[in-house]
Amino acid sequence: MGISMKKFVFLPLSALLIIAVMAACGGPDDQESEERVTTNLSPDEILNSAFKDEFPVHYESYLKNMEPSDAPTSKFVEEIEPNLPILFHNYGFMLEYNKTRGHTYALEDAMNIARINDDSIGSCMTCKSTAVPKLLDEMGDDYWGANFKEEIVPRVMAYGEGGEAEELGEHGHVSIGCADCHDPVTMDLRITRPSFTNAMDRMGVDVTEASKNDMRTYVCAQCHVEYYFEPENQKVTFPWDNGLKPEDMFEYKENQAIEQGFDYDWVHSISGAPMIKAQHPEFELWSYGPHGKADVSCADCHMPYERSDGKNKITSHHWTSPMDNVERSCQSCHGDKSVQDLVDRVDEIQDRHIEAMHETQEHSVRSHYYVNRMITAGAQEERIEEAQHYIRKGQWFWDIIAAENSDGFHNPQGGADAMRTSSDASNKAIQIAIAELTRLGVDLEELEREIEKVVDDVYSEEDPFKKHEHATNDFFPNVLELGN
Repeated sequence: MGISMKKFVFLPLSALLIIAVMAACGGPDDQESEERVTTNLSPDEILNSAFKDEFPVHYESYLKNMEPSDAPTSKFVEEIEPNLPILFHNYGFMLEYNKTRGHTYALEDAMNIARINDDSIGSCMTCKSTAVPKLLDEMGDDYWGANFKEEIVPRVMAYGEGGEAEELGEHGHVSIGCADCHDPVTMDLRITRPSFTNAMDRMGVDVTEASKNDMRTYVCAQCHVEYYFEPENQKVTFPWDNGLKPEDMFEYKENQAIEQGFDYDWVHSISGAPMIKAQHPEFELWSYGPHGKADVSCADCHMPYERSDGKNKITSHHWTSPMDNVERSCQSCHGDKSVQDLVDRVDEIQDRHIEAMHETQEHSVRSHYYVNRMITAGAQEERIEEAQHYIRKGQWFWDIIAAENSDGFHNPQGGADAMRTSSDASNKAIQIAIAELTRLGVDLEELEREIEKVVDDVYSEEDPFKKHEHATNDFFPNVLELGN
Protein backbone atom coordinates (compact mmCIF):
# COMPACT_ATOMS: atom_id res chain seq x y z
CA MET A 1 0.00 0.00 0.00
CA GLY A 2 1.14 3.58 -0.67
CA ILE A 3 -0.10 7.11 -0.48
CA SER A 4 -2.72 7.69 -3.15
CA MET A 5 -0.88 10.02 -5.55
CA LYS A 6 -3.05 10.47 -8.60
CA LYS A 7 -1.71 13.86 -9.67
CA PHE A 8 1.09 16.21 -8.81
CA VAL A 9 2.12 19.76 -9.47
CA PHE A 10 4.86 21.10 -11.77
CA LEU A 11 7.73 22.96 -10.15
CA PRO A 12 9.17 25.69 -12.41
CA LEU A 13 12.83 26.49 -11.97
CA SER A 14 12.01 30.04 -10.95
CA ALA A 15 10.37 28.72 -7.80
CA LEU A 16 13.24 26.57 -6.53
CA LEU A 17 14.96 29.22 -4.42
CA ILE A 18 11.68 30.40 -2.91
CA ILE A 19 10.68 26.84 -2.02
CA ALA A 20 14.04 26.04 -0.46
CA VAL A 21 13.83 29.12 1.77
CA MET A 22 10.25 28.35 2.83
CA ALA A 23 11.18 24.74 3.61
CA ALA A 24 14.12 25.82 5.72
CA CYS A 25 11.98 28.31 7.64
CA GLY A 26 9.15 25.86 8.24
CA GLY A 27 6.62 27.98 6.35
CA PRO A 28 4.61 31.00 7.49
CA ASP A 29 2.44 30.99 10.62
CA ASP A 30 3.67 27.56 11.66
CA GLN A 31 1.87 27.32 15.01
CA GLU A 32 2.62 23.63 15.47
CA SER A 33 6.40 24.09 15.27
CA GLU A 34 6.31 26.67 18.08
CA GLU A 35 4.49 24.51 20.62
CA ARG A 36 5.99 21.72 22.72
CA VAL A 37 3.57 18.98 23.64
CA THR A 38 3.51 16.51 26.51
CA THR A 39 0.64 14.04 26.44
CA ASN A 40 -0.86 11.67 28.98
CA LEU A 41 -0.26 8.73 26.66
CA SER A 42 2.03 5.81 27.35
CA PRO A 43 5.35 5.90 25.45
CA ASP A 44 4.40 2.43 24.18
CA GLU A 45 0.95 3.44 22.87
CA ILE A 46 0.18 2.02 19.43
CA LEU A 47 -3.61 2.41 19.10
CA ASN A 48 -4.65 5.18 16.75
CA SER A 49 -7.90 5.57 18.66
CA ALA A 50 -5.94 6.41 21.83
CA PHE A 51 -4.90 9.73 20.30
CA LYS A 52 -8.48 10.88 19.73
CA ASP A 53 -9.07 12.67 23.03
CA GLU A 54 -5.63 14.34 23.11
CA PHE A 55 -5.77 15.57 19.51
CA PRO A 56 -9.41 15.66 18.38
CA VAL A 57 -8.84 18.02 15.42
CA HIS A 58 -5.88 16.05 14.08
CA TYR A 59 -7.78 12.81 14.65
CA GLU A 60 -10.75 14.12 12.67
CA SER A 61 -8.36 14.93 9.84
CA TYR A 62 -6.84 11.44 10.05
CA LEU A 63 -10.27 9.84 9.71
CA LYS A 64 -10.58 11.28 6.23
CA ASN A 65 -8.24 8.48 5.16
CA MET A 66 -11.28 6.22 5.52
CA GLU A 67 -12.90 7.95 2.54
CA PRO A 68 -13.83 6.49 0.17
CA SER A 69 -14.28 3.05 1.71
CA ASP A 70 -14.97 1.24 -1.57
CA ALA A 71 -13.55 -2.23 -2.11
CA PRO A 72 -10.06 -2.45 -3.64
CA THR A 73 -9.86 -1.71 -7.38
CA SER A 74 -7.80 -4.06 -9.54
CA LYS A 75 -4.96 -2.64 -11.65
CA PHE A 76 -5.54 -5.37 -14.23
CA VAL A 77 -8.26 -3.50 -16.15
CA GLU A 78 -7.30 -2.39 -19.66
CA GLU A 79 -7.19 1.33 -18.88
CA ILE A 80 -4.67 0.87 -16.04
CA GLU A 81 -2.10 -1.96 -16.41
CA PRO A 82 -3.68 -4.94 -18.22
CA ASN A 83 -0.36 -6.68 -18.90
CA LEU A 84 0.47 -7.33 -15.24
CA PRO A 85 -1.09 -10.84 -15.07
CA ILE A 86 1.40 -11.79 -17.80
CA LEU A 87 4.37 -9.86 -16.53
CA PHE A 88 4.13 -11.22 -12.98
CA HIS A 89 3.31 -14.79 -13.99
CA ASN A 90 4.20 -17.38 -11.34
CA TYR A 91 4.38 -14.66 -8.66
CA GLY A 92 1.81 -13.50 -6.11
CA PHE A 93 1.27 -10.22 -7.92
CA MET A 94 -0.39 -12.06 -10.82
CA LEU A 95 -3.20 -13.07 -8.46
CA GLU A 96 -4.22 -9.66 -7.14
CA TYR A 97 -2.66 -6.21 -7.50
CA ASN A 98 -4.84 -3.23 -6.61
CA LYS A 99 -4.82 0.53 -6.74
CA THR A 100 -3.87 2.13 -3.45
CA ARG A 101 -6.39 2.97 -0.73
CA GLY A 102 -6.13 5.07 2.40
CA HIS A 103 -3.51 4.13 4.99
CA THR A 104 -6.26 3.21 7.45
CA TYR A 105 -7.00 0.18 5.22
CA ALA A 106 -3.38 -1.00 5.01
CA LEU A 107 -3.67 -3.77 7.58
CA GLU A 108 -7.05 -4.96 6.35
CA ASP A 109 -5.87 -5.11 2.75
CA ALA A 110 -2.60 -6.86 3.64
CA MET A 111 -4.50 -9.56 5.52
CA ASN A 112 -7.05 -10.11 2.76
CA ILE A 113 -5.09 -9.79 -0.50
CA ALA A 114 -4.67 -13.02 -2.46
CA ARG A 115 -0.90 -12.78 -2.75
CA ILE A 116 -0.49 -13.23 1.02
CA ASN A 117 -0.39 -16.99 1.50
CA ASP A 118 0.46 -19.61 4.11
CA ASP A 119 4.18 -19.09 3.51
CA SER A 120 4.17 -15.28 3.82
CA ILE A 121 6.44 -13.86 6.51
CA GLY A 122 6.55 -11.16 9.15
CA SER A 123 8.41 -8.76 6.86
CA CYS A 124 5.17 -8.41 4.88
CA MET A 125 3.63 -6.65 7.89
CA THR A 126 6.46 -4.14 8.30
CA CYS A 127 4.73 -1.08 6.84
CA LYS A 128 1.13 -2.05 7.54
CA SER A 129 0.66 -1.56 11.28
CA THR A 130 1.62 0.61 14.24
CA ALA A 131 2.24 -2.69 16.07
CA VAL A 132 5.45 -3.45 14.16
CA PRO A 133 7.89 -1.68 16.55
CA LYS A 134 6.29 -3.60 19.42
CA LEU A 135 6.69 -6.85 17.47
CA LEU A 136 10.35 -6.06 16.86
CA ASP A 137 10.90 -5.29 20.56
CA GLU A 138 9.34 -8.57 21.63
CA MET A 139 10.53 -10.89 18.87
CA GLY A 140 13.83 -9.35 17.79
CA ASP A 141 15.13 -10.62 14.47
CA ASP A 142 12.76 -13.61 14.69
CA TYR A 143 10.02 -11.19 13.60
CA TRP A 144 11.20 -10.92 9.99
CA GLY A 145 10.87 -14.57 9.04
CA ALA A 146 7.95 -15.48 11.32
CA ASN A 147 4.82 -16.85 9.66
CA PHE A 148 2.54 -13.96 8.74
CA LYS A 149 -0.80 -15.69 9.28
CA GLU A 150 0.04 -17.98 12.20
CA GLU A 151 2.41 -15.85 14.28
CA ILE A 152 2.24 -12.19 13.27
CA VAL A 153 -1.46 -11.52 12.67
CA PRO A 154 -2.63 -13.06 15.98
CA ARG A 155 -0.15 -10.88 17.89
CA VAL A 156 -1.26 -7.74 16.09
CA MET A 157 -4.91 -8.53 16.71
CA ALA A 158 -4.19 -9.10 20.40
CA TYR A 159 -2.41 -5.74 20.62
CA GLY A 160 -5.38 -4.06 19.02
CA GLU A 161 -8.10 -5.43 21.26
CA GLY A 162 -8.31 -2.13 23.14
CA GLY A 163 -9.24 -0.16 20.04
CA GLU A 164 -12.81 1.04 20.49
CA ALA A 165 -13.15 3.79 17.88
CA GLU A 166 -15.94 2.53 15.64
CA GLU A 167 -15.10 4.99 12.87
CA LEU A 168 -11.79 3.21 12.29
CA GLY A 169 -13.41 -0.04 11.28
CA GLU A 170 -12.28 -3.56 12.09
CA HIS A 171 -8.49 -3.06 11.96
CA GLY A 172 -7.94 0.66 11.45
CA HIS A 173 -7.00 1.31 15.06
CA VAL A 174 -3.72 -0.60 14.53
CA SER A 175 -3.24 0.19 10.85
CA ILE A 176 -0.73 2.85 9.73
CA GLY A 177 -1.18 5.85 11.99
CA CYS A 178 -0.06 8.11 14.79
CA ALA A 179 2.66 6.12 16.57
CA ASP A 180 4.39 5.24 13.30
CA CYS A 181 5.55 8.83 12.94
CA HIS A 182 5.15 10.44 16.41
CA ASP A 183 6.53 9.81 19.87
CA PRO A 184 3.27 9.30 21.84
CA VAL A 185 4.49 11.40 24.77
CA THR A 186 6.20 14.36 23.09
CA MET A 187 4.62 14.00 19.62
CA ASP A 188 8.06 14.63 18.11
CA LEU A 189 8.51 13.14 14.67
CA ARG A 190 10.43 9.88 14.89
CA ILE A 191 11.64 6.95 12.82
CA THR A 192 10.18 3.62 13.92
CA ARG A 193 11.44 1.27 11.17
CA PRO A 194 15.09 0.21 11.58
CA SER A 195 15.51 -0.66 7.90
CA PHE A 196 15.46 3.04 7.03
CA THR A 197 17.93 4.00 9.75
CA ASN A 198 20.28 1.18 8.73
CA ALA A 199 20.19 2.13 5.05
CA MET A 200 20.82 5.80 5.76
CA ASP A 201 23.69 4.89 8.07
CA ARG A 202 25.31 2.83 5.31
CA MET A 203 25.12 5.93 3.11
CA GLY A 204 26.77 8.01 5.84
CA VAL A 205 23.64 9.85 6.97
CA ASP A 206 23.01 10.14 10.73
CA VAL A 207 19.24 10.46 11.02
CA THR A 208 19.53 11.60 14.65
CA GLU A 209 20.89 14.87 13.24
CA ALA A 210 17.93 15.36 10.90
CA SER A 211 16.20 18.73 10.77
CA LYS A 212 12.46 19.05 11.21
CA ASN A 213 12.13 19.53 7.46
CA ASP A 214 14.11 16.33 6.87
CA MET A 215 11.86 14.47 9.28
CA ARG A 216 8.78 15.65 7.38
CA THR A 217 10.10 13.42 4.60
CA TYR A 218 11.88 10.70 6.59
CA VAL A 219 8.75 9.56 8.42
CA CYS A 220 7.24 8.80 5.00
CA ALA A 221 10.48 7.37 3.61
CA GLN A 222 10.42 4.59 6.20
CA CYS A 223 7.96 2.79 3.96
CA HIS A 224 7.62 4.57 0.60
CA VAL A 225 10.80 2.97 -0.73
CA GLU A 226 12.24 0.07 -2.71
CA TYR A 227 13.27 -2.93 -0.60
CA TYR A 228 13.92 -6.66 -0.63
CA PHE A 229 14.11 -9.43 1.98
CA GLU A 230 17.71 -10.11 2.97
CA PRO A 231 18.05 -13.91 2.68
CA GLU A 232 19.72 -14.74 6.00
CA ASN A 233 16.74 -13.85 8.19
CA GLN A 234 14.33 -12.22 5.69
CA LYS A 235 14.95 -8.73 7.11
CA VAL A 236 13.55 -5.80 5.11
CA THR A 237 16.60 -4.22 3.43
CA PHE A 238 16.92 -1.11 1.27
CA PRO A 239 19.33 -1.40 -1.73
CA TRP A 240 20.83 2.08 -1.43
CA ASP A 241 24.54 1.42 -0.93
CA ASN A 242 25.34 2.57 -4.50
CA GLY A 243 22.84 5.43 -4.59
CA LEU A 244 19.11 6.09 -4.98
CA LYS A 245 18.68 6.10 -8.76
CA PRO A 246 17.16 3.05 -10.50
CA GLU A 247 20.49 2.19 -12.13
CA ASP A 248 22.20 2.38 -8.72
CA MET A 249 19.68 0.05 -7.12
CA PHE A 250 19.78 -2.39 -10.04
CA GLU A 251 23.58 -2.50 -9.77
CA TYR A 252 23.16 -3.32 -6.07
CA LYS A 253 20.68 -6.11 -6.87
CA GLU A 254 23.08 -7.57 -9.44
CA ASN A 255 26.11 -7.44 -7.15
CA GLN A 256 25.83 -6.89 -3.38
CA ALA A 257 22.45 -8.61 -3.07
CA ILE A 258 23.64 -11.65 -5.02
CA GLU A 259 26.76 -11.81 -2.86
CA GLN A 260 24.42 -12.01 0.17
CA GLY A 261 22.57 -14.91 -1.45
CA PHE A 262 19.62 -12.99 -2.89
CA ASP A 263 19.37 -14.00 -6.57
CA TYR A 264 15.74 -13.37 -7.46
CA ASP A 265 12.21 -12.96 -6.14
CA TRP A 266 10.68 -15.52 -8.48
CA VAL A 267 11.25 -17.44 -11.73
CA HIS A 268 8.96 -16.40 -14.55
CA SER A 269 6.96 -19.31 -15.90
CA ILE A 270 6.63 -17.92 -19.45
CA SER A 271 10.29 -17.07 -20.11
CA GLY A 272 12.02 -18.95 -17.28
CA ALA A 273 13.86 -15.74 -16.35
CA PRO A 274 14.92 -15.17 -12.71
CA MET A 275 13.04 -11.96 -11.84
CA ILE A 276 13.29 -9.21 -9.23
CA LYS A 277 10.22 -7.28 -8.06
CA ALA A 278 10.35 -3.52 -7.52
CA GLN A 279 8.36 -1.91 -4.73
CA HIS A 280 7.17 1.71 -4.25
CA PRO A 281 10.22 4.01 -4.46
CA GLU A 282 8.57 7.38 -3.91
CA PHE A 283 11.44 8.58 -1.70
CA GLU A 284 14.15 7.56 -4.14
CA LEU A 285 12.54 9.13 -7.23
CA TRP A 286 11.57 12.27 -5.30
CA SER A 287 15.12 12.67 -3.95
CA TYR A 288 16.62 13.60 -7.31
CA GLY A 289 13.49 15.05 -8.88
CA PRO A 290 12.73 18.80 -8.94
CA HIS A 291 10.86 18.91 -5.60
CA GLY A 292 13.45 16.80 -3.80
CA LYS A 293 16.31 18.95 -5.06
CA ALA A 294 14.45 22.01 -3.76
CA ASP A 295 14.08 20.45 -0.28
CA VAL A 296 10.29 20.34 -0.57
CA SER A 297 9.23 17.66 1.91
CA CYS A 298 6.55 15.00 1.50
CA ALA A 299 4.42 16.77 4.09
CA ASP A 300 4.61 20.11 2.27
CA CYS A 301 2.57 18.65 -0.59
CA HIS A 302 0.69 15.72 0.92
CA MET A 303 -0.08 17.17 4.36
CA PRO A 304 -0.68 20.89 3.75
CA TYR A 305 -1.79 23.20 6.52
CA GLU A 306 -5.53 23.47 7.15
CA ARG A 307 -7.91 25.06 9.62
CA SER A 308 -10.12 22.11 10.44
CA ASP A 309 -12.00 23.83 13.28
CA GLY A 310 -12.01 27.21 11.61
CA LYS A 311 -9.47 28.55 14.12
CA ASN A 312 -6.23 26.69 14.74
CA LYS A 313 -4.01 25.80 11.83
CA ILE A 314 -2.85 22.18 11.77
CA THR A 315 -0.96 19.94 9.42
CA SER A 316 -3.48 17.85 7.51
CA HIS A 317 -3.35 14.18 8.41
CA HIS A 318 -5.39 13.19 5.39
CA TRP A 319 -2.63 11.67 3.24
CA THR A 320 -3.76 12.19 -0.30
CA SER A 321 -2.91 13.67 -3.68
CA PRO A 322 -2.00 17.38 -3.76
CA MET A 323 -4.54 17.65 -6.57
CA ASP A 324 -7.28 17.12 -4.02
CA ASN A 325 -6.50 20.53 -2.52
CA VAL A 326 -4.46 22.47 -5.08
CA GLU A 327 -4.99 25.79 -3.34
CA ARG A 328 -3.26 24.66 -0.14
CA SER A 329 -0.82 22.08 -1.51
CA CYS A 330 0.36 23.81 -4.65
CA GLN A 331 -0.60 27.45 -4.79
CA SER A 332 1.13 28.16 -1.49
CA CYS A 333 4.30 28.09 -3.61
CA HIS A 334 2.95 28.41 -7.13
CA GLY A 335 0.70 31.37 -6.46
CA ASP A 336 1.39 32.85 -9.88
CA LYS A 337 -0.46 29.93 -11.51
CA SER A 338 -4.20 29.30 -11.56
CA VAL A 339 -5.60 26.02 -10.28
CA GLN A 340 -6.52 25.04 -13.84
CA ASP A 341 -3.01 25.81 -15.10
CA LEU A 342 -1.52 23.56 -12.45
CA VAL A 343 -3.98 20.74 -13.07
CA ASP A 344 -3.41 20.93 -16.83
CA ARG A 345 0.35 20.76 -16.38
CA VAL A 346 0.03 17.71 -14.14
CA ASP A 347 -2.34 16.00 -16.58
CA GLU A 348 0.08 16.58 -19.45
CA ILE A 349 3.04 15.03 -17.62
CA GLN A 350 1.13 12.08 -16.25
CA ASP A 351 -0.71 11.27 -19.48
CA ARG A 352 2.59 11.14 -21.37
CA HIS A 353 4.11 9.02 -18.62
CA ILE A 354 1.26 6.49 -18.61
CA GLU A 355 1.33 6.21 -22.41
CA ALA A 356 5.09 5.53 -22.31
CA MET A 357 4.60 3.01 -19.51
CA HIS A 358 2.09 1.00 -21.53
CA GLU A 359 4.46 0.92 -24.51
CA THR A 360 7.36 -0.14 -22.30
CA GLN A 361 5.36 -2.96 -20.72
CA GLU A 362 4.33 -4.20 -24.17
CA HIS A 363 8.02 -4.59 -25.09
CA SER A 364 8.49 -6.61 -21.91
CA VAL A 365 5.49 -8.85 -22.70
CA ARG A 366 6.85 -9.64 -26.17
CA SER A 367 10.27 -10.46 -24.76
CA HIS A 368 8.81 -13.08 -22.40
CA TYR A 369 6.94 -14.81 -25.22
CA TYR A 370 9.89 -14.66 -27.62
CA VAL A 371 12.10 -16.41 -25.09
CA ASN A 372 9.34 -18.94 -24.40
CA ARG A 373 9.51 -19.82 -28.08
CA MET A 374 13.30 -20.08 -27.87
CA ILE A 375 12.93 -22.66 -25.13
CA THR A 376 10.29 -24.76 -26.89
CA ALA A 377 12.19 -24.56 -30.21
CA GLY A 378 15.37 -25.88 -28.62
CA ALA A 379 17.57 -22.80 -28.84
CA GLN A 380 21.10 -22.76 -27.43
CA GLU A 381 21.05 -22.61 -23.63
CA GLU A 382 23.62 -19.82 -23.41
CA ARG A 383 21.57 -17.66 -25.79
CA ILE A 384 18.42 -18.32 -23.75
CA GLU A 385 20.20 -17.28 -20.56
CA GLU A 386 21.52 -14.13 -22.24
CA ALA A 387 18.02 -13.16 -23.34
CA GLN A 388 16.64 -13.96 -19.88
CA HIS A 389 19.13 -11.52 -18.35
CA TYR A 390 17.81 -8.72 -20.54
CA ILE A 391 14.22 -9.67 -19.69
CA ARG A 392 15.07 -9.37 -15.99
CA LYS A 393 16.68 -5.98 -16.52
CA GLY A 394 13.96 -4.66 -18.81
CA GLN A 395 11.12 -5.60 -16.50
CA TRP A 396 12.78 -4.21 -13.36
CA PHE A 397 13.40 -0.82 -14.93
CA TRP A 398 9.75 -0.30 -15.84
CA ASP A 399 8.54 -1.87 -12.60
CA ILE A 400 10.58 0.52 -10.42
CA ILE A 401 8.71 3.36 -12.17
CA ALA A 402 5.28 1.71 -12.39
CA ALA A 403 5.37 0.81 -8.69
CA GLU A 404 6.14 4.45 -7.84
CA ASN A 405 2.81 6.07 -7.05
CA SER A 406 3.10 9.48 -8.70
CA ASP A 407 2.51 8.42 -12.32
CA GLY A 408 5.88 9.92 -13.11
CA PHE A 409 5.43 13.31 -11.51
CA HIS A 410 7.90 13.00 -8.65
CA ASN A 411 10.62 12.76 -11.27
CA PRO A 412 9.50 13.01 -14.92
CA GLN A 413 13.03 12.82 -16.32
CA GLY A 414 14.08 9.99 -14.03
CA GLY A 415 11.02 8.02 -15.06
CA ALA A 416 11.67 8.60 -18.75
CA ASP A 417 15.30 7.53 -18.38
CA ALA A 418 14.34 4.29 -16.62
CA MET A 419 11.69 3.43 -19.20
CA ARG A 420 14.17 4.01 -22.02
CA THR A 421 16.59 1.63 -20.30
CA SER A 422 13.74 -0.87 -19.93
CA SER A 423 12.73 -0.78 -23.58
CA ASP A 424 16.33 -1.10 -24.73
CA ALA A 425 16.85 -4.18 -22.57
CA SER A 426 13.57 -5.86 -23.56
CA ASN A 427 14.25 -5.26 -27.25
CA LYS A 428 17.77 -6.66 -26.82
CA ALA A 429 16.18 -9.87 -25.52
CA ILE A 430 13.88 -9.95 -28.53
CA GLN A 431 16.80 -9.38 -30.93
CA ILE A 432 18.69 -12.29 -29.42
CA ALA A 433 15.57 -14.44 -29.76
CA ILE A 434 14.95 -13.41 -33.37
CA ALA A 435 18.50 -14.33 -34.38
CA GLU A 436 18.28 -17.72 -32.71
CA LEU A 437 14.74 -18.49 -33.91
CA THR A 438 15.64 -17.50 -37.48
CA ARG A 439 18.56 -19.92 -37.35
CA LEU A 440 16.15 -22.64 -36.23
CA GLY A 441 13.63 -21.86 -38.99
CA VAL A 442 10.84 -20.73 -36.66
CA ASP A 443 7.96 -18.84 -38.31
CA LEU A 444 8.19 -15.36 -36.71
CA GLU A 445 4.94 -14.14 -38.26
CA GLU A 446 3.10 -17.03 -36.62
CA LEU A 447 4.83 -16.18 -33.35
CA GLU A 448 3.59 -12.59 -33.51
CA ARG A 449 0.04 -13.78 -34.24
CA GLU A 450 0.14 -16.11 -31.26
CA ILE A 451 1.40 -13.33 -28.98
CA GLU A 452 -1.46 -11.11 -30.10
CA LYS A 453 -3.91 -13.94 -29.46
CA VAL A 454 -2.70 -14.80 -25.94
CA VAL A 455 -2.61 -11.16 -24.90
CA ASP A 456 -6.17 -10.70 -26.18
CA ASP A 457 -7.28 -13.72 -24.15
CA VAL A 458 -5.87 -12.15 -20.98
CA TYR A 459 -7.50 -8.80 -21.74
CA SER A 460 -10.87 -10.40 -22.55
CA GLU A 461 -11.19 -12.28 -19.27
CA GLU A 462 -13.52 -10.18 -17.11
CA ASP A 463 -12.60 -11.75 -13.77
CA PRO A 464 -9.29 -10.17 -12.63
CA PHE A 465 -8.53 -13.22 -10.49
CA LYS A 466 -8.57 -15.47 -13.58
CA LYS A 467 -6.67 -13.33 -16.06
CA HIS A 468 -3.33 -15.00 -15.34
CA GLU A 469 -4.81 -18.38 -16.31
CA HIS A 470 -4.87 -17.27 -19.94
CA ALA A 471 -1.22 -16.15 -20.06
CA THR A 472 0.01 -19.63 -21.02
CA ASN A 473 -1.54 -22.06 -23.51
CA ASP A 474 -0.57 -24.92 -25.83
CA PHE A 475 1.60 -22.65 -27.99
CA PHE A 476 3.18 -20.86 -25.01
CA PRO A 477 3.43 -23.51 -22.28
CA ASN A 478 4.55 -22.96 -18.70
CA VAL A 479 8.26 -23.63 -19.20
CA LEU A 480 8.71 -24.60 -15.55
CA GLU A 481 6.48 -27.61 -16.18
CA LEU A 482 8.23 -28.84 -19.33
CA GLY A 483 9.68 -32.29 -18.89
CA ASN A 484 7.57 -33.01 -15.75
